[in-house]
Amino acid sequence: MDRSFVVAQISDLHLDGSGRLLPAIETLRAAICEKMADVAAVPDRILLITGDLVDDPTPRALDEALAVIASFRQTGLFTDIQAVAGNHDVKRPSQRAGRHDAYDYLHLPRTAKSVYYRQAGLDLVLLDSNRASFVALASGTVGESAYKAMVADSARLSAELAGSIGSAGRADYAEPVDNLVRVLALHHHPLPQATGEGKRFLGVPDEPLMYLAAPATFLEAATSLNVDLVLHGHRHVEGLTRYSIPDPRATSGETGEAFWRTIYVLSCPSSTGQAGDDAGFNLVHFGPASHGRTEHRFAITRFSRLRNDAAFRPLDSNLPGGVIRLPAGRDFSRDPAVQSAIEAASSGALKRDQVAAIIGRLFRRGSFYDEAEPNWAHALYTYVVSAHAWTELERKAARSGPGFDIDVLAAVKTLLGRLIEESAEVLGIDRAQLGELYGRGLINCNDFLRQVPRLPCEGVDVRLRARQRLQLLRELDHQVKALGLDLGLGGQAPPQQPPARQEHVGRPPLTGR
Repeated sequence: MDRSFVVAQISDLHLDGSGRLLPAIETLRAAICEKMADVAAVPDRILLITGDLVDDPTPRALDEALAVIASFRQTGLFTDIQAVAGNHDVKRPSQRAGRHDAYDYLHLPRTAKSVYYRQAGLDLVLLDSNRASFVALASGTVGESAYKAMVADSARLSAELAGSIGSAGRADYAEPVDNLVRVLALHHHPLPQATGEGKRFLGVPDEPLMYLAAPATFLEAATSLNVDLVLHGHRHVEGLTRYSIPDPRATSGETGEAFWRTIYVLSCPSSTGQAGDDAGFNLVHFGPASHGRTEHRFAITRFSRLRNDAAFRPLDSNLPGGVIRLPAGRDFSRDPAVQSAIEAASSGALKRDQVAAIIGRLFRRGSFYDEAEPNWAHALYTYVVSAHAWTELERKAARSGPGFDIDVLAAVKTLLGRLIEESAEVLGIDRAQLGELYGRGLINCNDFLRQVPRLPCEGVDVRLRARQRLQLLRELDHQVKALGLDLGLGGQAPPQQPPARQEHVGRPPLTGR
């Protein structure tokens, strides 16, 4: 299973219900279909609309927007379609006569919602930004009370962002929370746009009034919540910005990438070329950087159609393939136990060969073999995440009908529990601490190791405990053999192939196209 996804971002369609923009929509859809054909094998392919679907939320305009969304869905290229509201989609109460509520009509989030894509490990956060920006200005001046209200709404936006990410339902994640890829979508830009500074409203430069109030507060909140990429529209211009702050978990004071926590902020122009602006859309492909390496990256291709041009072309034509390749900034490689849990949870009815593959991936690890000097802390982590993955496998097998020896599956779970207890005792971790660690579910390895002792506690007979561990591993091997696999657990570890090549064999490298 390949950890990758594609987001096709369009924005600011400004449909009005007259049909005049349908030729522009057809050109846009044809261009996106052509580019998406190259990534049709990617498991999660999402169409994202970052606001201003309509120019005014009249019934005719909203019906046209629904029809356009349906036309993209009918292409069969997208596994999901999501959208957020823009300032043109919503109106103040005094302006709503004869208009529908776009939030309800188009199923847009009024505050925030989080959509989780299990296979990709993507947490797509959709955020309504309409009260945290200057959206109803009639001049280039803003009163103090209006500004304070906008700042307050920006603080609300930060709180809603945190609430969306920390809400119930995160318990359903198979991915450790810190290992999720978080993409945030909203309409308004959180940072000033250099490409927007030449624009004017009623003759006044309006860029200082167009982005979020208190943007640093908002971006700091997003950064602290491990948001990796922000996608927005609103300004009808292209733009890519990098926002970095020192990482509080950094272990080196050098000014390298490891010192920084980074968010990329990507702007999408009006995809129908409204107000005389060039049209555009973005393709964002997240995935492994190449064969044989565990690093992941964002490959971003920006497409633009000039005002008098009939075709969309790569905006960054100076780069190979027009693709901007950006490091993801964090380690997104998956632990085999996490991958096993996700594969089990994502499957329908499990088959015996599928179970065998999952078990092999789960147990062909150093901690399940005879190690001269066991790393007890890392072994504890391995046994804990393996037990969580096994619970998912056991649950799915029980629902897959006859053909699985439920007693053997339960015996394996018991032995994993004994390995966990053995390792915890060596490290001096009491039952209460162990229960707390285990209760956190699947967890990132580095985060787990920060919370446990690294060395055996004083007075423990490590050699005796190592022999007891080997005995448990051999009992585990006996049970696994009953499931049809001969892994030699508790013996000499077999030679390992590079894990990245194993995970991505048969998959094309990331192209970003």
